[in-house]
Amino acid sequence: MKKLSRKARNNLIAASFLAPYLLIFVVFRFGPSLAGFFISLTDWNITGKVTFVGLKNFTQLFKADYFYTALINTALFVLTTVPALLVFSLGMACLFNRRMPMIGFVRSITIIPYVLIPAVVGVIWNWIFAYNFGILNYYLGLLGIGPIGWLIDSHYALPAVSVVIIWSYMGYNTILYLAGLQSIPDQLKEAAKIDGANGFQCFMRITLPLLKPVTSLVATLTIINVVQVFDQIYVMTNGGPGTATLTLVQYLYSSAFKDYKMGYASAVGTIIVVLLVAIMLLDNILTKERVKS
Repeated sequence: MKKLSRKARNNLIAASFLAPYLLIFVVFRFGPSLAGFFISLTDWNITGKVTFVGLKNFTQLFKADYFYTALINTALFVLTTVPALLVFSLGMACLFNRRMPMIGFVRSITIIPYVLIPAVVGVIWNWIFAYNFGILNYYLGLLGIGPIGWLIDSHYALPAVSVVIIWSYMGYNTILYLAGLQSIPDQLKEAAKIDGANGFQCFMRITLPLLKPVTSLVATLTIINVVQVFDQIYVMTNGGPGTATLTLVQYLYSSAFKDYKMGYASAVGTIIVVLLVAIMLLDNILTKERVKS
């Protein structure tokens, strides 16, 4: 029997470690996604007969007003949360990268909002935003500002939920940025200061350029997370008032488990997957262009 080379043995060991995860990925991730695509080509109400209809669900989808409303709301969520998350998370990471008393404890508690159950987060912020007894309206009343219907007024609902999303994910993004900041050699900043650069110049000319890969990763993960947000919106507004906070995932849930249109809902899910894959491919292309430049 021919003896395996060292490289072949290493590849075999790596494959054996990866095999359990790949099996789980295929069974519980890729498999359902593939099944969802095939269901999107059918007319099925969970219990009845499955009828193949081809692209009919997609045709109906692109003719539905609610789909475009959900798509626009999802885009607005991304535009209102992602830039704010990038800026605030980077700012907190820069603050936590300094030597401060109890800095380890402070870094640890920043991740708490992210690890909380999303439904619990929604309930907590429901109490804060409540019209009659909410903490926020109480303190606004002390300033002479009347109660605001944060979750029952279509003008405020989407910004209010965006604040909750920012609060939930900021700690996680901060940890990622902090890891990036700590990987930057101090010698670069020290050399720049010797040449006369101030703190702001060091940040703009050294820190930010070297954080581009981390920023790209954080932006991509944030967009994916925001597009898939469901629990907080469901608990806080359930897509309302009206359709003010109706997102693609909310629309998918409503189509599947309220209207029992599983084929149509799977078509919505397929569109979401296509959008997320397109975002990742675009980020990959932009990242390669940055590396070349």
